[in-house]
Amino acid sequence: MSYTIELGTQAPDFSLLATDGKYYSLSDFENAKILVVFFTCNHCPYVIGSDEVTRETANNFKQNGVYFVGINSNSEETKALDSYEHMIERMKEKRFPWTYLKDGNQEIAKAYGALKTPHFFVFNEKRELIYTGRGIDNPKNPEEALRNDLQIVLEEAVSGKEITVPITNPLGCNIKWNGKDKYWMPPEACDLIPRNNA
Repeated sequence: MSYTIELGTQAPDFSLLATDGKYYSLSDFENAKILVVFFTCNHCPYVIGSDEVTRETANNFKQNGVYFVGINSNSEETKALDSYEHMIERMKEKRFPWTYLKDGNQEIAKAYGALKTPHFFVFNEKRELIYTGRGIDNPKNPEEALRNDLQIVLEEAVSGKEITVPITNPLGCNIKWNGKDKYWMPPEACDLIPRNNA
C-alpha cells in the first residue's frame, strides 16, 4: 500500500483550525467544483519562493469554481515559525486567497501521505484525487521554472479533459514531524514516481 493516497482515492476529511479562528472540514468546501488541498508552512524556502505563483494560479481559477485549502502540519517544536500564531501573522501580511489550516497533531498529513512543503492534492467534484505532486518545477526559484504542473492540471480539469500528467514528485522541504529530527520522514514514505521520470 502506498504511503501517499493514490489516484481515485476519496479526499480524507478533516476538522482543523484556520487562521480566522474557525474550524473547517471538507463539507465547508462542498460548493467547490475542484478542491486543491496543499501542505504548506511558513518557513520553507520552496513555499516562500512559490507562494506568489500559487496565489496567481488560485486567482486564475477562482471563477471556475476551484478553491484552495492550505494545511500546515509542521511541528513548531522543530520550526518555531510554523506555529499557529505565525500562521495568523503571515496571512494578515500576505492575504493569500486560500483557507489556511493548522494540523497540530499531524494526523491529516498522515492521512494524505504528505511528503513535502509544498505538496498539492487536486480533487474533482466527487472529491476523488486526480492529481498529486508539485506545483511548479522550480518552487525555490520560480523565475527559473519551466513548467507549472498545477496550472496545467486545473486547465484540463475545468475543461473536462483527461489529466495528462496526474502524478509528479513534490519538491520542497520534508514535513517536520513532532519529536523527530528535522530531516526525518516516515520509513514508508517514498517518491511518487522514480526520480529520473520526474
